[in-house]
Parts: sequence; C-alpha cells; structure tokens
Amino acid sequence: MKLDILAFGAHPDDVELGCGGTIAKELHLGRKIGIIDLTRGELGTRGSAEIRDVEAAKAAAILGVAVRENLKMRDGFFKNDEENQLKVIEMIRKYQPDIVLCNAIEDRHIDHGKGSSLVSDACFLSGLRRIETYHDSILQEAWRPKVVYHYIQWKNIEPDFVVDVTGFQNKKVEAIMAYDSQFFNPDTQEPITPIATKNFLESINYRAQDLGRLIGTDFGEGFTVERYLAVNSLTDLI
Repeated sequence: MKLDILAFGAHPDDVELGCGGTIAKELHLGRKIGIIDLTRGELGTRGSAEIRDVEAAKAAAILGVAVRENLKMRDGFFKNDEENQLKVIEMIRKYQPDIVLCNAIEDRHIDHGKGSSLVSDACFLSGLRRIETYHDSILQEAWRPKVVYHYIQWKNIEPDFVVDVTGFQNKKVEAIMAYDSQFFNPDTQEPITPIATKNFLESINYRAQDLGRLIGTDFGEGFTVERYLAVNSLTDLI
C-alpha cells in the first residue's frame, strides 16, 4: 500500500500529541496516511502495554488513518542501531511515503530524540539499494522519502514552519483522549505524571492557539526540518 505520509512515534500517543491536527487535516484533503509506533509504551507509569494497544487502535480509528503498526522495540532502551534501522527501513519500503513525520529532535523523554534520529537515519538508508530487506519473503525495492519533518513535543522548540490546523484541533484532542489511562482524571488512583496533570491537558489547546496566533489563525502545529524548505512561488505561503 502506497501512502502519502507515514508518521512515526517512539510511543503510542506521540503522533497524536505532536501532529494529530496536521494528520486530521491531511486526511480531510484526501491524503493516505499511516502511523508506526516504535514501542508499546510498556514503561509508562499509568496503564499497561495492553491498555495502550487498545487506546492506540481507538485513536487510529478516530483519526481515520489507513494503517497503524507497532514495531515492539524496547521502551526506554531501544537503540539507533542496525537491527532497529532495518525494522524502520522495512516499513518505509513497505508503504513508500513521500513525507515522513517523526519525533522531536530533542525532548524531555530520551526516547523522543532517539526515535527522531533512528527514523531520520533509516529514511536515508532506505534509499540505498544494496541494503536488502524483505517483507513477506519478498525483496523490497529501495525507497527514500522526499522530506522528513519533526513534530514538536514537550519542549517549546522554535518551529521552522507551522501548519494551520484550524477546524481540526477538536479531532486531534478527541484522538488524544482515546488514551484516557494516560491523562488527567481527578477520580483515578493512578500516580500523577507530568502528562497526567490538568495543566498538561490544557496545554494541548493553548500551545496550538499560541502557534495559531503567531501565523494569524486559530490553531497551529509546529515542525522542524532537516533541509531548507522550498516553495514553488510566494503564493504557496499563507
């Protein structure tokens, strides 16, 4: 299945939190999109890997993505090494995306930066035909995405560009709240974590509103790039 966009996250919920609005908008525009989670989030303080599996499937259905897969790397301990690069390369060659979205290049959680570099390196290596990978025992063709964009997560990293997600923020929040074991709930007996506070829950909207304010819209999502952005003409800009 050829996809237009393939979004990677170190953990289930990374993609929804980082670029859920952009995915919802691109789906509305007719793009075919998939999500690949590197781990099952088994080290998460709240819930469990099994609960996260159910939540991830629910979130994918809410967004309406074409496919979601989990590579089952070790949460907290996966490395940017040949074994894991080959796993990511197999997914890139399987879905042949033109655009790859992945974790923030630097962030509070160590898996985010590791996931970012792992996916970015795999995108380059995937274009080398002498690296052989197989899917369902069939030799895959080399494929390199045109661009890799990194969504912004915990840290307020300066974006290189901002996507106007006005009209799609509610869908993003709905997909995020599919992970109800993770986030603020005054009635739960689960331990409090940095993302399980009322402040974090509110930040999902106020951070998007602030980026939207800066580009003259209601809501926005920011991304960083690995190479200069190119436009066909000045009229491509809003």
